[in-house]
Amino acid sequence: MKFPKKTNILHIILLLFILSSCEKEKKKIELRDDQLPKTTLPIMKPLLQKEPPLEALYVNQKKAQIDSFYKKNWPNNTANGSFLVAKNGQIIFEKYEGFSNFSDKSLINANTPLHIASVSKVITATAILKLVNAKRITLDQKVNTLLTEFPYPDVTIRTLLNHRSGMRNYAYFTDRDKSVWDRKNILTNQDILTLLATKNIELENKTDTRFSYCNTNYAILALIIEKVTKKAYKDAMAAIIFEPLGMKNTYVFDYEKDKNKAVTSYKGNKVEIGKDYLDAVYGDKNIYSTPRDLLKFDRARSSSQFLNPSLLKEVYVGYSNERKGTKNYGLGIRMINWDTGQNFYFHNGWWHGNTSSYITLKEEGVTIIALSNKFTRKTYNVRKLAVLFGDYPFKIGDE
Repeated sequence: MKFPKKTNILHIILLLFILSSCEKEKKKIELRDDQLPKTTLPIMKPLLQKEPPLEALYVNQKKAQIDSFYKKNWPNNTANGSFLVAKNGQIIFEKYEGFSNFSDKSLINANTPLHIASVSKVITATAILKLVNAKRITLDQKVNTLLTEFPYPDVTIRTLLNHRSGMRNYAYFTDRDKSVWDRKNILTNQDILTLLATKNIELENKTDTRFSYCNTNYAILALIIEKVTKKAYKDAMAAIIFEPLGMKNTYVFDYEKDKNKAVTSYKGNKVEIGKDYLDAVYGDKNIYSTPRDLLKFDRARSSSQFLNPSLLKEVYVGYSNERKGTKNYGLGIRMINWDTGQNFYFHNGWWHGNTSSYITLKEEGVTIIALSNKFTRKTYNVRKLAVLFGDYPFKIGDE
């Protein structure tokens, strides 16, 4: 009589084990962005699939070539910033040089956040695309369905992302006429929207008839992020991108809190550039980051979990060729499209004395980041390094 009881006990234990295992498997199943509860934000996820390791010989060869370029581009330790080249997420070369503050001689290191200027647009666009992926908004949704005071009825989220809205640059329409804006006052994103709605600021050209790079587009996209997430832009960006990816040295500049402690920017002659009335506007700029954090961001954008395939394809379509050419703009990313079929994806930035360059060689799995807080156009020369990894028509020795 005891034997059946023991058997029953074993059956019960086995059943509990199976149920427990099934429950764990359920927990492992991750919901797609569009399956998330409306109260849950979609988030960026690190690239989990293992990328091929690099052979030591390959790394040493590339490192030597990059070092040679670095010394030629910034001779005699003249760089003042941070620089990184990686393949498959593995850092081949990085360099941190110069001062975050020339007065107190604070050195720039791997953890020093520098202003990434318009490379911020790639990150703003990424948050918008995640919200599209989660079906909280659509690419062709009219902006005035979200921001009711927005005065241009034909402008969509897509035309903000690809700079085809036709809007004027806020830096220009607030700069010349005191009846529009008094430069003694700090301008905010909401101020921009209010001015557009109340000051009869006409479009520069009819919506979606031509490409015109304009910071106003991304200032408005930041307001859309706030409207949809019900969070301040800086908190939404932390929740959707920075925290999930472990970007611990990345943040959105808060004018009141950070104006006296953020890394200083300088002219090429090391003269400090102070803050001005435009420094509180975000979305188009005002993210501080490091090359290592931006590497995490770039690899996450290469993950199959980033966007659904049809949406991802739209990101890398060129929208800016009214006539045939190589220069183009997608949804938050610049590109060069050659007749050979080769494509080069990047974004540059410039704000005050800060210059930045973000390059992602998608086919080769290469990330190139250059940031500087002392003005120099040499930051943009790092595109020439693409020839070390693929068939790109740049010449590394060109001046």
